[in-house]
Amino acid sequence: MSELSAMIDGEDAQRHIPVLLDPVVDALDARDGEWVLDGTFGFGGYSSAILDRGASVLGVDRDPEAADRAAVLQTKYGERLRFVAGCFSELADIAADEGLTPLDAVVLDIGVSSMQLDEAERGFSFMQDGPLDMRMSQSGPSAADVVNGHDAVELTRIFRQLGEENQGRRIAAAIVERRAVTPFETTLDLANLIEKTIGRKPTQKIHPATKVFQGLRIYVNGELDELVDGLMAAERCLKPGGRLVVVTFHSLEDRIVKRFFQERSKTHSGGSRYMPEQDLAAPSFEMAVKGGVGPDEVELARNPRSRSAKMRAGIRTDAAPHPLDAKGLGLPRMLAESRSGGRS
Repeated sequence: MSELSAMIDGEDAQRHIPVLLDPVVDALDARDGEWVLDGTFGFGGYSSAILDRGASVLGVDRDPEAADRAAVLQTKYGERLRFVAGCFSELADIAADEGLTPLDAVVLDIGVSSMQLDEAERGFSFMQDGPLDMRMSQSGPSAADVVNGHDAVELTRIFRQLGEENQGRRIAAAIVERRAVTPFETTLDLANLIEKTIGRKPTQKIHPATKVFQGLRIYVNGELDELVDGLMAAERCLKPGGRLVVVTFHSLEDRIVKRFFQERSKTHSGGSRYMPEQDLAAPSFEMAVKGGVGPDEVELARNPRSRSAKMRAGIRTDAAPHPLDAKGLGLPRMLAESRSGGRS
């Protein structure tokens, strides 16, 4: 048995049980003969549960390591599991190329995986020292390239809009001053500079670098643009009655998913004494669950990382897809501006 096979079959797999597994699988309602696209395949946790219920899975992931995990699982599930290396923003094209459109369901688990966080060499976390990387695809500009190459204005926008860090300007200025002497190469080097710059109260549980690292990771991987494009792609390729299930881990992601489902399930505008109700485009989704679903106490005890997770789900109608409104979906200004006049 290979090392990876042992990880999947053994105790280590327990560390990679995806959050909200039971609510996600229940909302997907996958059945025999149906095809579900798992757009963030990762370690294959959702996919394995879906396959165990009798449905088939098309896994998609841009992390090169995901292909190795998929190959191991294919020895168990055979032709019911397919895998394609790619981004979930391309899921409609990927499903079409595989001859699987329209799809029965799509599941997206947004953000960085536990395995990526735990691998110091991937550079996602400052809990262990490693190269300042953060690239999910392991290609393209890294976080070090951004930190050492972007000017203070752009770094401030990244930290404040994508990391929601109020001290973004101070941190950016400190980075620019320090890198003029020595460029940043490791995660702890950057984290220590941030802590030195803005300080840390004795009672503060969250590390001062947390939000900056979030902003950098989102920027390096284009995560919010990917999310918007993935939602739009799912809307295009799901059959009537098809289910879309999305798990998010922070407010920027959840706001986009929440507004996506809200706008696509409305039948009319609210109206007021000054402006009457107006008919909107026919709803392209019905809400499958009310609001967002979070982890229960059992899951929180087992996996503290699940505390910020939230699942939202919708059921596709037979209405035409809606046009893109990046600003209306809640994209941060720097991203909404870059998409103005873009795809619809």
